Formats: sequence, C-alpha cells, structure tokens
Amino acid sequence: MPLSQQKFPVMFQSELQSALSAVRQAAIVCRTVQSAITPASLEKKDKSPVTIADFASQALVCRQLQADFPEDPVIGEEGAAELRDGEADFLERIVASVEKAGVTASGEQVCDWIDRGGLHEYRSRFWTLDPIDGTKGFLRKEQYAISLALIVDGEIKLGVLGCPNLAVTEGSDSIGVLAWAIEGQKAWMQPLDKPDSDPVPLNVTQTATTPEARFCESVESGHSAHGWSGKIAAQLGITNEPYRIDSQCKYLAVARGDADIYLRLPTRKGYQEKIWDHAGGVIVVQEAGGQVTDIHGKVLNFKQGSTLALNQGVIVSNGRFHDTVVAAVKDHAPDDIA
Repeated sequence: MPLSQQKFPVMFQSELQSALSAVRQAAIVCRTVQSAITPASLEKKDKSPVTIADFASQALVCRQLQADFPEDPVIGEEGAAELRDGEADFLERIVASVEKAGVTASGEQVCDWIDRGGLHEYRSRFWTLDPIDGTKGFLRKEQYAISLALIVDGEIKLGVLGCPNLAVTEGSDSIGVLAWAIEGQKAWMQPLDKPDSDPVPLNVTQTATTPEARFCESVESGHSAHGWSGKIAAQLGITNEPYRIDSQCKYLAVARGDADIYLRLPTRKGYQEKIWDHAGGVIVVQEAGGQVTDIHGKVLNFKQGSTLALNQGVIVSNGRFHDTVVAAVKDHAPDDIA
C-alpha cells in the first residue's frame, strides 16, 4: 500500500514524502559508486569513491528540498568550494554519478545544489543532512547511512534514515532499509527498494534490566572509547557480545530491537558532536519508544547551529534503564573528559 494511503499525519506529510524521495534517490547513487570500489582502491586507501558519493548524495537531496521547500535552508556536511576551484575531471565524475540516478545537470547546477547545504547557523526551521554517515563502512562495502532531518524551533519534527546495506531484519537476505519518524507519530520501516510495501512499525526492546542488555557499538574504535565502554558494561553486568555496526544504522538497530544501548562516548575533551550525525537517528529511536540524551542525561540541544555545543556525547537506550546507564557512564568517565 502506498504511503499516501497510510494513516500518516497531515502535518509534515509533504515534508516526509519529499525526504523519503530524496533519500531513496541518494541511495541509488551511493550504491552505484560503492559497487565500483575495488580491492586495489581499498589497498591504496583511495577515498575518492566516498567523496564522489558524498557530494552526489548531497546534491540530489538538496535538489529535492530546493524544489519542494525553496525557503528551507540546509545544514549539511559538504560544500562545493573545492569542486569549483578543483580539477574539472573530479566534478565531472560527480555529475556522471548524479546522472546515473536519473538526474541530468551541469557541473554548476550540481555545485549549487551542494552549496544549499552550507548553512551553519541556527534557524527557526531548517533541514540537516549527512549524505553518507559511516565513511569507513562505505569503503569496506559494509554499513553506512543517509540521514536527513527537519528541525523546527529547535525540535526534530521528522527524520529519515536510509541504510542501503542493512538487512531488512537481522540475518535476512533482503538488503536495504528505509526508516522514518514524525514527532508524535511513531517510527516506521520498509525495504528501501519497495516503496509501495506496507510500512512496519518500529519498537525498541522490552529488556528490563541491564544484565540482559546488548550494546550497539561502532566498528571503528576511534568513534568511541571502547575501554570506557568496557568498564560501563562491567558495572551494568552486561556480558552479551556487542552488536558492532557503522554509522547511524546503530540508531536503527536500537529502534527496531537489534540492540538495547548505544553509547557515543567523547574521545577527547571539547569535542562537539555534529547535528547531522544524530538528528535523523534520534527521532527514529524516540518514536520507537526509546530515549536519547547526552552522557550527563541532558536532552540534546539543536539550537546551536551545526554542533551539539551544549551537550557532551550521546546515550541511546530502550528507555527502561536509561538513568542507570547515565550513572554508570559518569562513574567511569576519564578525568580529562568528565
């Protein structure tokens, strides 16, 4: 059944349809670029494929938003200055990637679309976009996400996560997931390649005590303090093997019950999380029944421009023992971070 026939709220319905369309199109270009990555390019640590996909993905999403909501600014990860001043061949490769997703454009048009994501300051209404979250996962041909969220008066009103390599259910052969949420209207998921399929509601686990819980952690140790996590797990009595996965797919893992807890622990004092790394995933977890705060238990503040300047780290849980997790994080915080 098409989304238009589902009982979705009238408020933000147009924004949702636009966001879903944009993320689906971005997923096409990301998949196309990722499929061309070779072992040789990985061995050379060639990051050009993910850079091309990043720019092309942002161009396509911002193009859609410009067409549907021309007054809405976007806080995105990329800017086109280096493309305008750089080698023409590289821009041509991005244009070619955009064309493979069904959009014909000049290099100047592509740069203009990318630059629509150049806002850094807070506005009363804006979108925030991560065109590819999980660079290393993308290069390994593993997990990455396209994350898009609409923020109005500092509140996340809707979020969309496109996870092109994630199984529809853990262990399934069906690959590619699109998940979304509108404030107050629950979280939903469907196969990325089946837009007419019935959306499935997302629900966090009912795990009631921390010894039964399962962590969701980054594959890359640099994205979180794994030693710190180990001490927290010991205090909480958690012995289950963590679910390791890249990108904001971790938010979806908690939202749909593959894991119970996700910790984004600071790796150095003063680091400010980027809003595009979290906004889309935050609302999906919250509308699935979970809870999200920073490591001090404070609600995330999206009124500070491109970063969560008033927060430190992120804690995501199924909500049933969130305060207990916050306390354990505080008990083992390194002196140079606490």
